[in-house]
Amino acid sequence: MFSKMATYLTGELTATSEDYKLLENMNKLTSLKYLEMKDIAINISRNLKDLNQKYAELQPYLDQISVIEEQVAALEQAAYKLDAYSKKLEAKYKKLEKR
Repeated sequence: MFSKMATYLTGELTATSEDYKLLENMNKLTSLKYLEMKDIAINISRNLKDLNQKYAELQPYLDQISVIEEQVAALEQAAYKLDAYSKKLEAKYKKLEKR
């Protein structure tokens, strides 16, 4: 009876020991994954800083583009008004010629 009890307890202790080894391995793998994620986050942060710096360097050019875009829109409106005015003048000139 004692030998069976000893065998049973040995089996239980072995299973518990194996469970702890498995947990230890899982913790090590999790730790490695977190280190990888940390490295990825550091790289992303570095790249984001670089992108922000490049964007700041481009900002004056982007502002110039916005100003040019506004000027082009104003010029386009002036061209439409000039076109409408020239059509009115042409219509008046044609009326005068018919007389």
